[in-house]
Amino acid sequence: MTFDDKRLNKYLADNGFCSRREADRLIEAGKVTVDGRVAAIGERVGPGARVMVGKQPIGATGDTVYLAFNKPVGLVSTTDPREPDNIVSYINYPTRIYPIGRLDKDSEGLILLTSDGNIVNRILRAEGRHEKEYEVTVDRPVTPDFLDRMSKGVPVLNQVTLPCRVRKTGTNSFNIILVQGLNRQIRRMCEYLGYRVTHLRRIRIMNILLGRMRPGTSRSLTKGELDTLHRTLNETSPHSGGSRR
Repeated sequence: MTFDDKRLNKYLADNGFCSRREADRLIEAGKVTVDGRVAAIGERVGPGARVMVGKQPIGATGDTVYLAFNKPVGLVSTTDPREPDNIVSYINYPTRIYPIGRLDKDSEGLILLTSDGNIVNRILRAEGRHEKEYEVTVDRPVTPDFLDRMSKGVPVLNQVTLPCRVRKTGTNSFNIILVQGLNRQIRRMCEYLGYRVTHLRRIRIMNILLGRMRPGTSRSLTKGELDTLHRTLNETSPHSGGSRR
């Protein structure tokens, strides 16, 4: 993983190990080392630093995990062990991973998981600039007026959704491409227009496709997928001067 110099507590948080506050507690307790010496509060780390909490290496040491997972209906996109249907326990990956964003319990399809806390933060901060694509079935026929109103934006959660691309795929079905991720957004948009979603599946996140993965299965992202993902994030970073959609 490449990164600019950053505070040690942020480095631990960005790698998904703990919160910044908890990182400060660990540093104060002398449990964090940088390049073999005990770290200090406020210390900064740069590329190539060997950071450990106790005997556990953090960050660049070891292989970083990037997974595409076809979430079945019924799983909850959380790491909370108190939730019996949490996605991380279901996958049971041998190293610690985190979902990037969420997908409703009643929905299925593509969700990404990783051990790289830095990319989680970068993707979530880029909300409104990256596409997610869904296949949706509703309880009555899709009309031209419905498609037009969905594409222009619908009032939900005290705001109007951003314009999006929508096309009819069947009598009661449509495809929609969003650059937002409001809570239960598609369901709320449909409800506002008098429709009820009966099936919802996410088939794409940015350049990553669901493809023919069976529900409940996962795969590692390819090098090509990761290269394109990182390049897109760099181009659309708030600090890059790249395009914003």
